[in-house]
Amino acid sequence: MAKPFVRQVILRLLGGVTLLSRLSGMVLHRRKVRMSKSQSHIIAFYDRHPISCGQILEKLRATRGGLEGLVPADLFAHDQDHYGGLAANDALAERAGIGAGSLVADFCAGLGGPARYLAHRYGASVVGLELNAGRATGAAALNRLVGLQRKVWMLRADVMYAPLATARADAVISQEALLHIPDKPAALAEAFRVLKGGGRLVFTDWVVHQALETLESAAMWQGIGAQSLQRLQDYDALLRRAGFEVLAVEDLTADWAGILAERFAMYRRLRQETLDAGLPSGDEAFYQAYARLVASVQAGTLGGGRFTAVKP
Repeated sequence: MAKPFVRQVILRLLGGVTLLSRLSGMVLHRRKVRMSKSQSHIIAFYDRHPISCGQILEKLRATRGGLEGLVPADLFAHDQDHYGGLAANDALAERAGIGAGSLVADFCAGLGGPARYLAHRYGASVVGLELNAGRATGAAALNRLVGLQRKVWMLRADVMYAPLATARADAVISQEALLHIPDKPAALAEAFRVLKGGGRLVFTDWVVHQALETLESAAMWQGIGAQSLQRLQDYDALLRRAGFEVLAVEDLTADWAGILAERFAMYRRLRQETLDAGLPSGDEAFYQAYARLVASVQAGTLGGGRFTAVKP
């Protein structure tokens, strides 16, 4: 059962004791998380991803000699599994108006790096929703390791059916994750539902500038789990349809060209390191797809966008 402070945070987002009691066993609303075939593919992709809780712990042991006395900042060089690192978190926080006392829902929170940063740097309380059981569990372990279990709470949950009460969150964030979601309108509708009036949704995601060839699209799906990619204007329309007022649509493609090239070099280094350590290292389809991704972003076929919207 959650400790008193955590319980207060969760109650504010989940809406009461009756819903809190349903967190037991990670079964939400007395309903097991059910996955479609496409979602199972995404789960498997992240199960073998080279960045994992085990990999982060291995890095910390190698650089510090042990895990004692860790503070949140010790993780930041290792746990920010998104494009742009801490600066990207700051950009989201600024656009979402996140500050001390903010209640934030992180959709597809992964290993919880941004959630921990927002809690530590800005004083927010964050509930992370993550469908992959290993990542949700790993994120919770990292929260405890650095003493943030009272500020960051992880739930294994599907963002298309968010187990959060209506109109409780000050902000919803997400980073490069909606590309994995089969029903984006449903996820955006859930973000709208859980936000207070005046609350903001800020997220980044892949966008397509030119239609992908069939083989290219298949490679992105097989290797990285990318499905139903949107254009910048498509996301604008989806947000408005969900009820949001769109405040900003930013094209990040030029920035991502360099960021992704650097990340691909990092992944290639990690591949051998994780293999040597007996940890998940990614499969060949991942590395082939990532090479295609870098080339496509540099060519301007694919890219990225940051979207800021408010619930009226």
